[in-house]
Order: sequence, then C-alpha cells, then structure tokens
Amino acid sequence: MRLLLIRHGQTPSNLKHLLDTGVPGPGLTPLGQDQAAAVPEALAAEKIDALYVSTLLRTQLTAAPLAAATGLEARIRDGIRELAAGDLEMRGDEEAAAVYMGTAFAWAGGDTERRMPGGENGVEALGRFDAVVAEAAATGAETVAMVSHGAVIRTWVAARADNVDVAYASGHPLRNTGVVILDGSPDEGWRALVWEGRPLGPEPESPEDSGPAGEVTVPVA
Repeated sequence: MRLLLIRHGQTPSNLKHLLDTGVPGPGLTPLGQDQAAAVPEALAAEKIDALYVSTLLRTQLTAAPLAAATGLEARIRDGIRELAAGDLEMRGDEEAAAVYMGTAFAWAGGDTERRMPGGENGVEALGRFDAVVAEAAATGAETVAMVSHGAVIRTWVAARADNVDVAYASGHPLRNTGVVILDGSPDEGWRALVWEGRPLGPEPESPEDSGPAGEVTVPVA
C-alpha cells in the first residue's frame, strides 16, 4: 500500500506556537486555507483510493478540497489525531515544546512506556495510529491519503519506517501540508519514499509559523 501522510494547513495556534491538541481544535488561517486549496493539484499524480482525516477540525478543512477533487468521502478517525499534550496543553514556551517532542521521539526510539505529562503513553499513541493504518490496509486500497498532524506523523514514521530513525525525524521539519509518503503494509513493515518538509501551497513568512510539532527538534532525555 502507498500511504500519504499529509499534515494539516496552518492554524492560528501554529502562529502562536501553542500545543493545541484538543478536539475539535481551531480552524485554518487564510494561509492555511490557501495551502489546503493547493493540495489537490500537488497530489494530482496520485491515484488516491481512500481518504482519512482526524477528529480535529483542521484536518477536515485541509482535506475538503482533496475530497471534492477526488470524489472521495473523508473517513473521520480519532486514531490519527494529534498526540495529546496533556498537562502541556495550550502552552507555547520552549520548555513545554521540548518535553512534548522529546517524549514523542522517545516513543519512536522504543521507550513506549513513557507517558506524556498528564496524557497518553507511547503504546497508546502509536497503537491508535496503527489501528487506522491497519483498517485502511484491510480495505485493499492501493493508495491511501491521511490528513493528520505534525507530531504524530513524525513520531509514527520514525517508529515504523525501516529507513527513518529518530535523528532523521527530529532533524527534518514537516511544515503545514508537508507530506511523508511510505510504501509497505502493517505485516511487512514500511519504507519512507518521500519526506517533504515544505508546504504543498504558499509558505509562511517564518518557519516558526508552522508551530512546534513540525519544526526541527532536539529530543530531550
């Protein structure tokens, strides 16, 4: 199966650098709307058979132009929502971002029992994403697009792709509407083919305008 993991378009919380992971979450900024509108043309060469989005509004708004262009119904699944920030929710300071992403990348490195302060652990977070991927694979679809979130995409890919490790995922940004493309299956494993840190549409003035979940991160111990 060819798996396209697409980060949502820019949100107001991205501009404020906030760890905003609650449901339903914010919508898109005008730039985020333009980024979403650019997705169908950017992915025109892909023959997408199924489209999934998370329970957060920003993924559904980002996927709407792609759904309209392909005629696919977006399937809403809680399993591909963003990593829950727990006690760090709505914080925008560097310490909170370092703990959040450091915990996420610790999961990707194998320390899945570690728990986000006041939130989920790696077994739970990776497991829920795995379940949606497995569901998509079971449909027999050859190419699946999932509009999800920066931290969970980077963490899941680093944990599951044979050729992406924590150092790579933490050192490469995934800005709004950036895409990671993988090939494989839940049984045989995954290999990343493309890691695209640049947006599919218009880019923000500053890399920081994509929020903490998409930026280069130095994992903390």
